[in-house]
Formats: sequence, structure tokens, C-alpha cells
Amino acid sequence: MKRNITIHSILFLAIVFLFTACKKDYGDLNSPTIEQLSKNASQSELNNLVSGTESGTRNSLNFYLDDVSIIGRETYRFSGSEPRYVLDLLGANDATLSGSNFYITFPWASRYQVVKNCNILAQSAANSTHISDAQKKGYIGFARTIKAYQLLLNLNLTYTNGIRINVADPNHLGPIVNYENSLTAITALLDSAKNDLNGATVSFPLAGFKGLDDAAGLTKFNRAIAARVSVYQKNWQAALDDLNASFYSLDGSFNTGAYHEFGTGSGDQLNSVFIPQNQSGEQRVAHPTYAADIEAGDDRINKTSLRTSVASLSGLSSNRDVWVYTSSTAPVGIIRNEELILIYAEANIQLNNFTEGVKAINKIRTGHGLGNYSGAVTQAALITEMLKQRRYSLFFEGHRWIDLRRYNLLTTLPLDREGDDVWEEFPLPVTEH
Repeated sequence: MKRNITIHSILFLAIVFLFTACKKDYGDLNSPTIEQLSKNASQSELNNLVSGTESGTRNSLNFYLDDVSIIGRETYRFSGSEPRYVLDLLGANDATLSGSNFYITFPWASRYQVVKNCNILAQSAANSTHISDAQKKGYIGFARTIKAYQLLLNLNLTYTNGIRINVADPNHLGPIVNYENSLTAITALLDSAKNDLNGATVSFPLAGFKGLDDAAGLTKFNRAIAARVSVYQKNWQAALDDLNASFYSLDGSFNTGAYHEFGTGSGDQLNSVFIPQNQSGEQRVAHPTYAADIEAGDDRINKTSLRTSVASLSGLSSNRDVWVYTSSTAPVGIIRNEELILIYAEANIQLNNFTEGVKAINKIRTGHGLGNYSGAVTQAALITEMLKQRRYSLFFEGHRWIDLRRYNLLTTLPLDREGDDVWEEFPLPVTEH
């Protein structure tokens, strides 16, 4: 990810906004304060806030993806130095999830660090005299969209335990809000951002938003995230309406979308999810059912790769590495057209528009080397097929555990050892009590 950020501004983001997961050398401590920025930030300072916000969204991605993928029995994370991946997250023996452990505290804190940055960006843009009203709308629309996305990721983890929506004043935090009301608040935030982007001018550079880096493109990204939220709310017609305003394309590339980008340049960071193939130490491997359940000829088997030797730890084993992110600079999808096609399928199936649902399912199947769907054309059968396609198309992108939870199917996940559990949610971090 190429960034053009001054040393003073980078230091400000690191120290004031607590982007501690980015390991960078910042030089001296001469930087503007939050108060100064909030009163009258320059365009350069606002652009640095955007870049810092975008950079912060990448922090702790490895912990989030491991959390949801291990519990969702997509992957195992074998680490000689960290047994909790195969103990706590899989419920081994009497193990439980703790609100004081890294698997919730790290991703939770990282997301709220970005939320804080978004709040400051929006306030700073609103008060700046150095930019036009249209430019203000661009900064604010971006900030609110990213804020909503970050809140959604934390809500995915804690589910019915809720999240804090209002954290603008660190000395007077808002209450913990339950799952349904949190989704409502996130939807309202996305809708507000959409309104901000109407007539906006985007005068700041973005990484990972190829083709979506102007006001119209950010609106399409905003509506794509909104479609995901609408599906979580079981608001099927709203999901279709959101898709119509997004970058969804039934005939488009599966990989069109927005991404986290990484790089080797100064001040950048590498993809923390990447682990090389056939390692004997730190390993991230596919759950054995991934290959066992896949249809013959499905090219998504290539999201895993055969190991030269079986990996094993604590009574668990796998002969396939996870191979979704194949280098230390490989991008990680935020949301892709392939997911949007599957949202189109799901919403239509739920609305009994089976012809459209099957059409979308077939687009996915044929795009991965399979024949058209030939099963029963009933809602139950098509939901099963849709979830199967989501399992393989969105493998290790953070969806299966959430998908099975929202369809009350967590009990269908395999228990690989006697005494293991499948968790429904994470506890709130102990700092939230």
C-alpha cells in the first residue's frame, strides 16, 4: 500500500489514535493535537487522517479471521507458543472464552481505535475552513461508512452481548447496545453516510478501492456493506435495494470490490494473515471437512493446498494449508462482488423468487467449474445450497460461523474431540464491564 504521509502526521496518528499494531518509526514528537485538528485541519492533515483510518482497519485482521474461522470449523491455527487457538476457541475440555484474552481484546480494541479516528476525521472535516462543503461531505461520508463497518465487525464477535455505539466522548461512553439495536444503529449510520456522499467531492487518495475511489464509488461500497447488514437483519427486500445501489453485478468479476492492501514500503505493513506453505512451526490449516465435503471439479479446492506432511497438534490434524492469501502482500477483501451475488441469491430465495435465486447460484457454480444446480427447487433446499456456496466462495473471509449462527445451524458443525464446544459469541472484554 503506497502512502504519502508526513512524519509528523504519522506520529500523530500513532500516538494520539493509538494505532499500536502498526510497527513504524515515527521520529520526533512534534505533531498537531486533536484539538487543533478538530478546530481547523488543513486538507493535507485531513488526507493523513484518511490514510491513518484506512491503515488502522488492517490491524488485528489475523485475530478476527482466526476467531471466526476456527469457531466456524473452517480452519485450525496451530501455534506452539499459543495453545488457546486449539483450546479456548474450540472449547477443549473445560476451556471457555475469556473476556481478558487476546482473541477478543486485540480485535475489539483495533476496531474501536478506527472508530475513534473516524469520529475525529468527521469532526475535523466539518470544522475545516480549508475545504469546500462538497469536500467536507466526502470526508464525512467516508468516515461514517468505515465507522459503521468497524462496529459491525465487533458486533459479529460479541453478538447478543452487544457493542457500544456511542464512544465519541471517552469520559462518558454510551451504553452497551443489544444486537438488534446495534444493527439498526449501524444501518442508520450507513444511511447517513450515503446522504453525505450525495453531491460530495472525494479529494483524498484511497488504497484498495480501485474503481470505487470517488463519491459514486464510495456510495456503491457503502450500499454493499448495507446489503450485508440487511441480510443480518433478515430485511430481504432492503438487501436487494441495497444491491441495486452497490457495485453488484451478476455477470461481473467475482473479485470486484474493496480490499485491505499491504506493502513492503516504509511505514507500511505486511499481511498478518499470510503463513507460508508447509511450515513446521506456525501453521494455519484447513479443517478436514473442507476437502471432504467439496464437489469434484470445484476449483475452490485451490483455496487450500496439500501439505508435504500432515500438520497436527492437540489431537487435531490436517493435510491442507489455508492458501487464500498467498503472499505477505496479498490483499484481503473487505467485500467482493462474489459475496454480493450470493446475497442476491439469498434474498431472492427468502422472498420465494426461486428463479432469480437459482440463476445467482448457477453463476457461482459455473464460475467455479461446476454444473448448474440440479436439486429440489424449494426454499429449504435452496437455502442449503446457498449456504454451501457461501462456505466455499467466502472461505476464510470471515462468514461461515456468522452464516450458520444466523440460520441456527451451529449445532451442525463438527466436534473434533470429545468435550469440544461450538461457541455462539464472544464475551465482552473485561474493560467493558
